[in-house]
Amino acid sequence: MTQGPILIVDDQPENLHAMRHILGGDYRLLFAANGAEALKATRKRHPSLILLDIEMPDMDGYSVCRALKADSATEEIPVIFVTGLADAGNEASGFEAGAVDYIVKPLSPPIVRARVRTHLSLVNASQLDRSHRDALSMLGVAGHFNDTDTGVHIWRMAHYARELATAAGWEPAACERIEQAASMHDTGKIGIPSEILRKPGKLNGEEWAVMKTHPRIGHEILRMSHAPMFQLAAEIALYHHEHWDGRGYPEGLAGESIPESARIVAVADVFDALTMKRPYKDPWSIDKAMGTLREGSGSHFEPRLVDLFQDILPRILKIKADWDAKERN
Repeated sequence: MTQGPILIVDDQPENLHAMRHILGGDYRLLFAANGAEALKATRKRHPSLILLDIEMPDMDGYSVCRALKADSATEEIPVIFVTGLADAGNEASGFEAGAVDYIVKPLSPPIVRARVRTHLSLVNASQLDRSHRDALSMLGVAGHFNDTDTGVHIWRMAHYARELATAAGWEPAACERIEQAASMHDTGKIGIPSEILRKPGKLNGEEWAVMKTHPRIGHEILRMSHAPMFQLAAEIALYHHEHWDGRGYPEGLAGESIPESARIVAVADVFDALTMKRPYKDPWSIDKAMGTLREGSGSHFEPRLVDLFQDILPRILKIKADWDAKERN
């Protein structure tokens, strides 16, 4: 992953020289002697990290930091204030302006290097997470490229899955992950012929056998990454058609042997499929769709999750209305 340079901003040449001595052997460095130069260099060179003096003439560090955070092109670049002002009031002002840390003068080389290394590792982790999210989004769309599902379906049902995971007691970070991973549940449809995916009527036995291979195809694609997000997506892709009573596919798992992530997505996916328009059917009413979920409780679906879905139905319907509005626009 390409890492941008570090921008060091200070109006005192001796401080710039000290930073060059401390960091120059390990990182690419840029230098600016005032706020205006700092803003210009940031927009032109896109540094990964900015070490910013506070007490500068014309435009102090707080003003520079606020200007950076107000610009969508630079707002995510972390800023560390480097200053001799160490009292709590000034630290609070710095964090309010958008800084992520402080380094206090006189400079200690080990502390400077440790702080820089820590914040660059956070930048790299954030960039990697964003790359994973982008890849997941693209795979979600690819899985439905030859299908009759709209793109809105995968994001809407993924949002339902997040809400159901929340109701089931998942931690917030895990709920966010399942929303991202759930969009990949049908990635394996990439390997299903379009004449089967787009068939307007019921599939025959041979066609249905082909369709039932898509969970394993999706799993084989997604499990190639060891990233937790992709591992969760692979798990969901493989097991989201398993049934609580063991009559699903591809492995015929039953009850709690089915991963909870897949049990959650199964409820969200079926509800959305029933309530959306397809070439071969009109959308079902909410009452009829919920009736089907309740009928499948204990056979297709885990009863606890059906009950929770019923409990959060007002929230689900608000999400549905929001996504339906986006689809119309």
